[in-house]
Amino acid sequence: MRRLFGLTALALIAATPAPEAIYMGGDLSYANEMRDCGAVYRAGGKPVDPFVLMKARGGNLARIRIWNDPKWTRYSTLADVKRSITRAHKAGLQVLLDFHYSDDWADGDKQNPPAAWVGLSDTQQAQALHDYTRHALDTLAKARAWPELVQVGNETNPELAAGPKKAINWTRNALLLNAGLRAVRSAAKAAGKPVQTMLHIAQPEHAEPWFAAATQAGVADYDMIGLSYYRKWSTEDVRGLAATITRLRARYQRPVMVVETAYPFTLDNADASANLLGADSLDPAYPATPAGQRAYMIDLTRAVFAAGGNGVNYWAPDWVSTRCSTRWGKGSGWENAAWFDFHHRLEALPVLDFLAERPQPQPQP
Repeated sequence: MRRLFGLTALALIAATPAPEAIYMGGDLSYANEMRDCGAVYRAGGKPVDPFVLMKARGGNLARIRIWNDPKWTRYSTLADVKRSITRAHKAGLQVLLDFHYSDDWADGDKQNPPAAWVGLSDTQQAQALHDYTRHALDTLAKARAWPELVQVGNETNPELAAGPKKAINWTRNALLLNAGLRAVRSAAKAAGKPVQTMLHIAQPEHAEPWFAAATQAGVADYDMIGLSYYRKWSTEDVRGLAATITRLRARYQRPVMVVETAYPFTLDNADASANLLGADSLDPAYPATPAGQRAYMIDLTRAVFAAGGNGVNYWAPDWVSTRCSTRWGKGSGWENAAWFDFHHRLEALPVLDFLAERPQPQPQP
């Protein structure tokens, strides 16, 4: 009887799928630059490494961006990315590597091609994208800085590497996206490393038509769906975001993660750079206070999990005001939405509590 029960139990265990991985974290692409600019983050009044702090507070994923050949900065290059991934792994975090496929910011409004790809035919651009992706990942593998997850493009609402937003030529778009996905697979095989691939769309209201078109065009070999969600730029409230996640999961049978989101803890400005998230970014239920920022992120995270999402990643929590300048002015345009309070010597804010959130167990029938 015991033996039969044991065999039955083993059979049940074997038939039960492994639990889906949950990813909680932040995009720490600015961390190296902020350190060079003199930023000192604090927790309990003591200096702290943001990677170490994120891990200690419940996070398990650092997102890191990479640009092809950004001659205007020495950050988010392949060399800089190696440093960031090494810091993340040393802290015990996994890494989501975010290929922008541009020499500058690629986002939901523009996908400017790298200068080296301008003038190439579609086939040549696809090959260049494949080779660049493969080279970057091969280099990281040799440096023992392999990313566990890889985004093939950042907020690819417009056509990949095609310039400002316009109607998408899906024959070309699929050619490039599939070239990138193939490069990730082949690099992982050569390195003998597991990898999860992701396609990423800005704002939930754009995701379903985009993925429907991508599927029809033959884009299929990806593992996860990534969404940006900012109340300022989205027509959906959190309930709309959650409903979109539920539908995407059901239709595509893939995990869905919010890979970019944020909320201000103040409307004050610490420098000459205008705040990107101002009063127009607020949900009336959540004031721009440390407590409001914390409550918003916890409630958003719980809504994502309840909808079937597999994680939440905060954008640029490390981009604080420093002596350094950007093209938009001295300091940061994001310091009022960071995880560190510029009113109190960059002390860690209570918003980090959201990192410890996890899905609630579902009642068994």
